[in-house]
Amino acid sequence: MNTYIEKKFNQKFDIFLSKNKLQAILIAISGGQDSICLINLIENFQKKYKKELSITYIYIDHQWTKNSQRQIKHLINIIKEKTKKFVIYQINQLTNSELKARELRYNILIKYSQQYKYTHIITAHTQTDKTETFLQHIIRGTSLNGITSFNEYRKFNDKIHIYRPLLELKRKEIKWLCRKLYLPIWSDITNYNYTINRNRLRHELIPYIHKYFNNNIDKKINDFLAHSKLENEYINQNAIKLYLNSRHNINIALNYQLIHKQHIALQIRTLQIFFFIIQNTILT
Repeated sequence: MNTYIEKKFNQKFDIFLSKNKLQAILIAISGGQDSICLINLIENFQKKYKKELSITYIYIDHQWTKNSQRQIKHLINIIKEKTKKFVIYQINQLTNSELKARELRYNILIKYSQQYKYTHIITAHTQTDKTETFLQHIIRGTSLNGITSFNEYRKFNDKIHIYRPLLELKRKEIKWLCRKLYLPIWSDITNYNYTINRNRLRHELIPYIHKYFNNNIDKKINDFLAHSKLENEYINQNAIKLYLNSRHNINIALNYQLIHKQHIALQIRTLQIFFFIIQNTILT
């Protein structure tokens, strides 16, 4: 019998595929327990529902450790049993910057998706990742747009979307399912490298908050982000209306008198929209 997690995943994933009428998906994996769990859930889903779905797994090796080749072999052995296409990219431009690594990773995913006509990229991010990302954004200093960008379903550009089907699950729930299903988990030693800020958040700051401030911090942050997302969408909708009403019909200009009467938050958003459109428009 399927567990509650598997039943919930199957229901959500079936709705996702039907709604978007997908026949091919690109799944980005990292090799950790979340990725292994996602592979298992998707493969069992396809077997149970007999879906004719073309699946490609893609792994990006940053070569942070000497045994990265062994991790790749481990993943190959797992995916080879599933008889699925497996693509591996090795990044020769070594970097210890998490932001730079993320940028390189997503550039590869987007270029591969564009080249082979994939419209959806699936990742194994969990609610715990969402908590860590939120805290990183707060520490770095961000806007309402920034903290609400990490969602289950996100439009990356006009043609490519990112879907995170495990985003409602905590990492400990994923760990429990992996143990129950006897999945071959690879322990990645880079997760304990404290020169990476996310690892300090994961192993020091968040456990400290759990112990001394709130033992349900993941849910509290998730609830806060849900409310913030609604407020952000409301501001964005009004900023778009203000932009459309204030833009000049011919020239690249805005009606200063109309914008100046609005709240400062709307003024800022409207100008952001204005400059974004200018940057993405070919002037003739």
